[in-house]
Amino acid sequence: MKPSGAEASIGHARLRIRVRGAVQGVGFRPFMHGLAARYDLSGFVLNDEDGVLAEIEGAALDGFLAALQQERPALARIDGVDVTPVPSKCQQGFAILHSVGAGASRTRMIPDAATCRSCLDELFDPASRFHLYPFVTCTQCGPRFTITHRLPYDRPNTSMAGFDLCDDCAADYVDPASRRFHAETIACPVCGPRLSHSISEIATALRRGKIIALKGIGGFHLLCDAADEAAVAALRRRKLRPAKPFAVMVANAASVERIGATTQAERALLGQAARPIVLLRARAGLAPSVAPGLDRVGVMLPGAPVHHLLFHALAGQPKDSVRLDEPQPFALVATSANVGGQPLVITDQEAAQDLAAIADLIVTHDRPILARADDSVMAVIDGAPAFVRRSRGFVPEPIDLGQDGPAVLAVGAHLKATLCVTRGREAFVSQHVGDLGTARTLRFYEATARDMLTMLDVVPELVACDLHPDYRSTRFAEATGLPVLQVQHHAAHLAAVAAEHHLRGSVVGVALDGHGHGDDGSAWGGELIVLEGARWRRCGHLLPLAMPGGDRAAREPWRMGVAALTALGRGMEAAERFPENALAGGLAALLVAGRHGPPTTSMGRLFDAAAALLGVFLRQSYEGQAAMELEALVRVPQCLRAGYRITDHVLDFRPLLAALLAPGLARREGAELFHGTLIAGLGEWIGQAAAQTGQTDIVLGGGCLMNRVLAEGLAATLRANGLVPWLPRAVPANDGGLSLGQASMARAHLMTGATPSWSFRR
Repeated sequence: MKPSGAEASIGHARLRIRVRGAVQGVGFRPFMHGLAARYDLSGFVLNDEDGVLAEIEGAALDGFLAALQQERPALARIDGVDVTPVPSKCQQGFAILHSVGAGASRTRMIPDAATCRSCLDELFDPASRFHLYPFVTCTQCGPRFTITHRLPYDRPNTSMAGFDLCDDCAADYVDPASRRFHAETIACPVCGPRLSHSISEIATALRRGKIIALKGIGGFHLLCDAADEAAVAALRRRKLRPAKPFAVMVANAASVERIGATTQAERALLGQAARPIVLLRARAGLAPSVAPGLDRVGVMLPGAPVHHLLFHALAGQPKDSVRLDEPQPFALVATSANVGGQPLVITDQEAAQDLAAIADLIVTHDRPILARADDSVMAVIDGAPAFVRRSRGFVPEPIDLGQDGPAVLAVGAHLKATLCVTRGREAFVSQHVGDLGTARTLRFYEATARDMLTMLDVVPELVACDLHPDYRSTRFAEATGLPVLQVQHHAAHLAAVAAEHHLRGSVVGVALDGHGHGDDGSAWGGELIVLEGARWRRCGHLLPLAMPGGDRAAREPWRMGVAALTALGRGMEAAERFPENALAGGLAALLVAGRHGPPTTSMGRLFDAAAALLGVFLRQSYEGQAAMELEALVRVPQCLRAGYRITDHVLDFRPLLAALLAPGLARREGAELFHGTLIAGLGEWIGQAAAQTGQTDIVLGGGCLMNRVLAEGLAATLRANGLVPWLPRAVPANDGGLSLGQASMARAHLMTGATPSWSFRR
C-alpha cells in the first residue's frame, strides 16, 4: 500500500502522517518513535479518534515512509496512510504525546493476543523481574479487547487503570529502548495484578483429580486432567453437560501430536496469536468422556502466562529450568465456565455464585474483565480455516465489505447469537453471545449492542433481524425504535458468504441448515436460492418431511426416524424399529392420518432421520449431536446413484432413506452411503440451477456446512462440474455468522431501495 500523498511528500521538510486501521495497542507509537530515531527525524506521534497521528521533520522522510509500511508491528493492521506536507516547526527531538479524542472514533480496538516469545522467555528467566509472573505482557501480546471500555486505547481507558506503575515499570514505560515503551498493560509482581492462589496450589489440585475454575483473559475456564476419566466424568455431572465435547489445552506445539493428528494448516492455526481451539483428528491418550462418540477433539495452546506456568508446574520442573519446546505429559480439559445456557462467567462474584457447585477450587485475580469473550473454535475445511465460533482473539477485528455503505445494526437470530455493526466499508461482528434463552444471556446481548455502538461511535440507519416473529432478537430490534428490516434466515446465511467474498451481482446459493423461519411460516433448512443484493428468490428445496412434535423433533431424532418411515409408506414398522420409545407406533399412526407433523425442508432434520434409522442416535443432549456422531463414522463416502430424485427443483432423498433400512447394513456403511449420496444429489441439483441461471459462482452456507465430509465433498463435486464454490471463512457457517448476512442485505436495501423478496412456496 503506497501512502496517499507520498508522491508530493518527498523533499518537504515536515509531513503530517495519518495511519488508519488497527494501530492502537500494538506498539505503533513506540515503533514510530524508533523509526524517527533511526532516521534522525523530529516531531511527535499520538493516538486519536482516527488512529495514529504523527508529524515528522528532517532529511530522511522517504526512508521513514518506506519503513513505516514494511516493518510495522506484528499485531498492527494498516488500512491506509495519508501524508500531507505542513510548514516546518524547527522542532528538536521526537515525542509521544498524550492521546486526544474529542470527535467520533474512526479507529478500532485489536483483539487479545497470546503471550509472545520474548515475554515467555522472561517468564522463565530467573534474572528477569518478570520471572514466574502470571501477568507478564508487552506491546506485542496480552489482553486488549477484553480489558478496554473505550477508545483511544490508553491505560486510563482499560481495567489496568487501577494499578499504579512502580518505579521500574514507569521507567520501562518511558524508555524508547524498552519493549514495554508505552505498553499500556505493563505490570510486574510489585505493582500489577495478582492471582488468588499460587500456581503450586492449582497444579497440586489438578494432579489430585480436582476441578479448577481459573479466571483467564475473556472469562473463567473449568480445568481438569484430560486423561483422568473420573475427573472428566465428574465435570460432566456437575456442569450438567452429558455429552457435548470438551476442549483440551496442551503445553506447546510439540505436545499436540500426542492427542491429535495435525496437518500443516492446522498447526498454523494452533500457533496463531488468537490461540483458537482447533478441531483435530483424535488420537489415544484422553479420557473417553472428553469427546464421546466423536472422532475429532478440540485442542488449544496456552493463551496467557498463567497457563504456561501451570503446565511448567504440572511437569514437575524446577523454577529455574524450563523446556518450552519439548512435549509435556499433561493435557487439561479447558472448557468455558458457565452453567445451563448462561453466558461465560467473568466476575469473581459470578464465579462464587455459579461455579462453587462445580469447581473444587476457584482461582481469581484482581484485573477486571470488561468484555466477555469465549474461546474461538476453528477447523480446516476444504484446505482453509473456517470458524465454528468466532470470539476471543478475532473480535473486534472487522470484516472488509469491499465498498463503503450506510451504518446498520444487525441482531442475528436466537441460537449462537451475534450482532453486527457496519461502519464505512467495515463490518464488526460481535463475539459469540450464545442462545438467547436466559435473562442473563439476553442482558449480555443487549449490553454488547450498546457497547459496540458506543465504541464505534455509530448511529445506525436501520436494524436488520430475522423473519421469525418470536425470536428475542426480533423483539430487541423492534424495541430500538429504529426502522426494522426483516431478513429471511437462509437468505441471510448466503448473504454473509457473498459479503465476505465481495461477490457482486446475482449468485446461486444453497443453504443447508437445521432450522429457519420460511416466508410461508414453515420450517426451512434445505434451500436453493438465487441472491442479488437485498433481493432473493427461492428456486428449490429439499422434499419436506414431517417434523413430529415441532422443535422437540430436533432434540429427539427418533421422531424424525418415524417421519422418514411414514414418508416411505412403512409407518407400521415404527414400533418395531424404535421399541425403546413407546410413542413411536402411535406417532406413526398420527402421521399417516396427516396429523401431528408440521413440514420441514431442513437438511439438519434429514441428518437426524438418517441417524435414527441407522440406530446411531435417538436422543440428543446438545444441538447437532446425531449429525456429528454420524459424520464421525465416515471414512470414505459412498454414493447410491439411485438414492435421490429431482423433480421440479425439489430434491428427494427418500430412496436413500429406504436404502438405510436394508437388513444387515452396518452403521459405518450406512453413514458413508448417506454422506456420499447427499453430496452427489446436491451437486446435481445445484448444477441444474447454475445451468438455468448461467451462474458459475455457488455460495454455500448454513450450519450443516460445518460437516467437513459434506462441505469438502460438495465443494469438490462443484469444482469438477466447472463451478466455483464459496464457503464461509470470515464468520461461522452456523447462526453465529447470520448477523453479517443480515447487515449486508440491510446495506443493499438502503443503497438500492430494493426490498427483500421471495417466491416459490411449493
